[in-house]
Amino acid sequence: MSAFRAWFVTGTDTEIGKTFATSVLIHATRSLGYTTLGMKPISAGVSTRDSGVVNDDVVRLLAASSAPPNLALINPYCLRAPISPHLAAQEEGVHIDPIRIKQTLLTLRQYCERVFIEGVGGFRVPLGEHLDTADLACALGLPMILVVGMRLGCINHALLTTEAIAARGLRLAGWIANCIDPDMDRQDENIDSLRRRIHAPFLGSLPYSPGISPAELAHLLIMPA
Repeated sequence: MSAFRAWFVTGTDTEIGKTFATSVLIHATRSLGYTTLGMKPISAGVSTRDSGVVNDDVVRLLAASSAPPNLALINPYCLRAPISPHLAAQEEGVHIDPIRIKQTLLTLRQYCERVFIEGVGGFRVPLGEHLDTADLACALGLPMILVVGMRLGCINHALLTTEAIAARGLRLAGWIANCIDPDMDRQDENIDSLRRRIHAPFLGSLPYSPGISPAELAHLLIMPA
């Protein structure tokens, strides 16, 4: 088995296809022969399925992953309300602990060679009174992957996020353009503008593709260093 590696996947905002892009990354990595899992340490919002009460994004990551261990290792904090996680955690009396998440990640090393850890929302989503997702990323100390939801305003969001990542001493291993708005004007020119301004590898562009499975797009992404 090769040396274990993990990345933290963040986004420019919520609802920009971060879970979809993470699933494509998982399939791309599995296609290279690595056992690969997706982890979502914190989720907010649940639905009832045959497997029980689960978060839909977690279900999508599980579907993309190599045979996973138990659900608690993939999603240690499953909050019920589909609201900002700090509010959902407060309602349930839950304290989100980065140390617990880090320990869970260490346990996952027994099951796979690669892990993509999906954050929640953007890079600075509150998780508690004195904790946000940037703090969690720092606690884990992993290279970052930024998913840019290609829509009007994304250049500003992307550049602010890359600055925030750099300010915390984290390494941006690469970024993905996820084309979520089929009507975006000058989409290719916007991607080119970002490629000139983001000083990190461009991992690829995912087209607007409703109904297409992440596995079908795995060839469009290159692996982060």
